[in-house]
Amino acid sequence: MMHKAGYVNIIGNPNVGKSTLMNAFVGERLSIITSKAQTTRHRILGIVNGDDFQILFSDTPGIIKPAYELQNSMMDFVKSAFEDADVLVYMVEIGEKELKDEAFFKRIIFSKAPVLLLLNKIDKSDQQQLEEQVAMWKEKVPNAEIFPISALENFNVQTVFDRIVELLPESEPYYPKDALTDKPERFFVNEAIREKILVNYDKEIPYAVEIETEEFKEDDAIIRIRAVIMVERETQKGIIIGHKGSAIKKVGIQAREELEKFFGKQIYIELYVKVNKDWRSSERQLRRFGYNQK
Repeated sequence: MMHKAGYVNIIGNPNVGKSTLMNAFVGERLSIITSKAQTTRHRILGIVNGDDFQILFSDTPGIIKPAYELQNSMMDFVKSAFEDADVLVYMVEIGEKELKDEAFFKRIIFSKAPVLLLLNKIDKSDQQQLEEQVAMWKEKVPNAEIFPISALENFNVQTVFDRIVELLPESEPYYPKDALTDKPERFFVNEAIREKILVNYDKEIPYAVEIETEEFKEDDAIIRIRAVIMVERETQKGIIIGHKGSAIKKVGIQAREELEKFFGKQIYIELYVKVNKDWRSSERQLRRFGYNQK
């Protein structure tokens, strides 16, 4: 039997629903989802296996104009997604008109890989608006196949998935057939904690935070985790901890519940807060946290 395998890389502006789509494709909650921009910082691989195919879905950070070193590193993950794509998924939402970076937009138009343009959040539009949007995008990206979808409602997602399988090149699997992702367990611990910080804190706080899991001990019944929440300033440390530790306790409870669902085991989690001054602008620190992988 012929076997197919390939990289299917999802790109787009922030908040278009890339992570929701990725999780719908994979059937697991690999990418964190919040209503805030720049939720995804890394390139996250989700692996879907069939009898005769393996799809390597790749969720990338939303495209932005970088303001500091961390954001430069995030855009490097997007650039890498253009380089190894066997199928490029360009995701837009109803009402959107352009990509936030013209150079990236040109790379989509001149892509050698097949391009699927997914018009997301159509549940928020009417038929006339949808037809106008499809016509506009056909003109802007003539090399793309256009699919109206709702990632949240799972509308038309299976149709897109089936088309992706058709477009995959012939290849042996890249990963073992039982693999779900290329990321280690500690990565998902870090992301679960970071998601709860994005949900519970406002303004600059979530963007100044990085998580480092220092201990991950697993036995048959329980996983014991110790993780450090890094912030850039002493004042941010106080906000993260909250009055008598109430804020960090809430994050710990929510992260524990999320991780128990993810790992299917009881979780014991300890959280600490440390100041790591200006880590977002330090190339050395960014390398330590898995960014700047050039």
